[in-house]
Amino acid sequence: MLIQVIIFSSGLILGTKNKKIRRKFLSLTHKNKNLESKLSAKPRNEKKLMQVLRKVIKISVGGSQVRYQQQRKISGIGGPHQLSTAEIKLNRNIKGSIGLMGLSLIGAWFYTPLLPIAGFATLIIFAPIAKKLIQNLKKGRVTTELIETVSVLGLLASGYFFLAIAITFTSLLCQKLLMRTEQYSQRQLINSYSQKQKTIWVLEKGSEVEVNLDTVKLQDIVVVNAGEIIPVDGIIIEGEASIDQHSLTGESKPIEIEVGGKVFASTLLLSGRILIEVEKTGIDTNAAKIGLILEQTLEYKESLRLRGKEIADGFIAPTIAVSGLTLPLLGSSAAMAIIWSAFGYNMTLYGPISVLNFLHIMAKGGILIKDGRSLEMLQQIDTLVFDKTGTLTMEQPKLSQIFLLGSFDEDTLLSYAATAEYRQTHPIAKAILSAAKQRKLNLSVVEKAVYKVGYGIEVIIDKRAILVGSARFMEKQEIELPKDIQLLVKQSEAYGYSLIYIAVDGKLAGALELQPCIRSEAREIIDYVKSKGIAVYIMSGDHKKATQQLADDLNVENYYYETLPDKKAELIKELRASGKFVAYVGDGINDSIALKQANVSISLCGASTMATDTAQIILMDGNLKKLKALFEISKSFEKNMNTNYLASMVPGFITLTGVFFFNMGLIGAMGVYFTSKAFGLANAMHPLLKHEKSEINIRKPD
Repeated sequence: MLIQVIIFSSGLILGTKNKKIRRKFLSLTHKNKNLESKLSAKPRNEKKLMQVLRKVIKISVGGSQVRYQQQRKISGIGGPHQLSTAEIKLNRNIKGSIGLMGLSLIGAWFYTPLLPIAGFATLIIFAPIAKKLIQNLKKGRVTTELIETVSVLGLLASGYFFLAIAITFTSLLCQKLLMRTEQYSQRQLINSYSQKQKTIWVLEKGSEVEVNLDTVKLQDIVVVNAGEIIPVDGIIIEGEASIDQHSLTGESKPIEIEVGGKVFASTLLLSGRILIEVEKTGIDTNAAKIGLILEQTLEYKESLRLRGKEIADGFIAPTIAVSGLTLPLLGSSAAMAIIWSAFGYNMTLYGPISVLNFLHIMAKGGILIKDGRSLEMLQQIDTLVFDKTGTLTMEQPKLSQIFLLGSFDEDTLLSYAATAEYRQTHPIAKAILSAAKQRKLNLSVVEKAVYKVGYGIEVIIDKRAILVGSARFMEKQEIELPKDIQLLVKQSEAYGYSLIYIAVDGKLAGALELQPCIRSEAREIIDYVKSKGIAVYIMSGDHKKATQQLADDLNVENYYYETLPDKKAELIKELRASGKFVAYVGDGINDSIALKQANVSISLCGASTMATDTAQIILMDGNLKKLKALFEISKSFEKNMNTNYLASMVPGFITLTGVFFFNMGLIGAMGVYFTSKAFGLANAMHPLLKHEKSEINIRKPD
């Protein structure tokens, strides 16, 4: 905004009709009256002006020149930014307005006939806005274009050529700032989740061949080495790797993945070498789908701009009327000053910039917002409903007890079960393997394995026939369940626990009791939410005792049990009907009906289904702690938008007060307008600049 201050300050002096002031200014700044020397100095001054302009735009958009270059490197943009037709035209008009300002100054100082030429050229640059005004008037709408047109025409008619051109220039510069901010945010968000390389290596007939990414097909084998970006979604068929999924999930800790594990496009292979069988490529990858979601989210800026324009448009007719009444009473300068009160006008600029910046901040923090309206609604939430399984509890249960029926000890029985489940990837198998690992048990070699889907697994270990599975599996294999075990089943089911049975050589040897594992962050986040005055509910499909125990552990008074998905939706509908503003937090898989019924829907969905999830907001790494950041950032967003609103309204009241009580004229009104505009733009950009600065400080070495 430095350039606006420079132009405006110059305009106050050079655009004025007071010849004494102008002569005094010229005498102080141009002691040499030789015309040739003055004109020869102009290109150097204009060059400096353009340098300042470029710095202002880059600082406003990227934070600094260093940050600008870093973002280009990170986003993989190797060549120059491709300008759209609209941006090319806008750049041409900005340069033209700068030239016209110089022309108007030369005309004011030395050759008056140049002024009409400058004025006519200004009308040409301003023509698209006037054309839009005519279209709106034909539809019976009085819009902000009327204020702009009246201001420019009024200044030209009054002989303030420099100021008229300066207003046109600053208007174009603000359009440029908004356009560049939109492009910057969109590129950074979408590049965070989209393909960056054009060629990759695939395995063909035992040899590695470099091919275009667009030619890769399903079931092709892609080769990725350490330090490379994974270009497709797929399954590892060879190798082990450490992968950084921060760009996709927001999780800062790298994960270890081996054969059979899934990997996703746009993630970074930190170490190892892997062969990937392609499952999805191109626009079908989760990264590409997220890019499409972000494009839809960014469209929210248009609705905000329209709402801001509606606010401004609502003041146009009253402003014109008051200006018309002021003209015969206080003169043309006061009437023009009323026009420049511009109530709500700048919300069309501040709002979209703030939204884009906050979307950028949240995406960087691992929070994907599909619908920007959710940003506004978060602060209205007074009721937060959690799904139990998969949300407050982990998908993977934990081993709580081992029941023995034969001569085997706990470690032997657990080692049999872990050996049988060694190659399985379902949550129960992982829980058993995790328990065996904690006890540091050595696993035997499986001689033969037969997996029965939905029942269990049968293996041969040390020439013993081991069966691991459900009660149905045991019954199917004609393994008798003693009455003691049947009693344990009833007790376990009452608390939502499950039993996994182990039989050795045709006889039941024992059972493993698995219970849901409460997320480590669940208690902390519920305490935080309750401290904000938000009521907390739990909904679960489990029995009453299991749900009640979880509610007691988390200090939650309100809970529903034995609720099926459609029942959950009905309960949320009832809460809303009672006047509550409800947010629902689910795992995004079985809760789609309930998610749609809530005012705000939040999912902890994993990377495999995030792009097709029904939730409006997705916590990318599946960690409830992100809820705290979500509420805190949304609070900052609300505060920022309120300040934007004040910055667009308060100057109008100041101008009206100044005109009617302190004899304020056009120059004073313009001073108030540009000062407030500089403040509003600074407020809209501040959150992003603050966030970028904190990121830089975190990356600095100790």
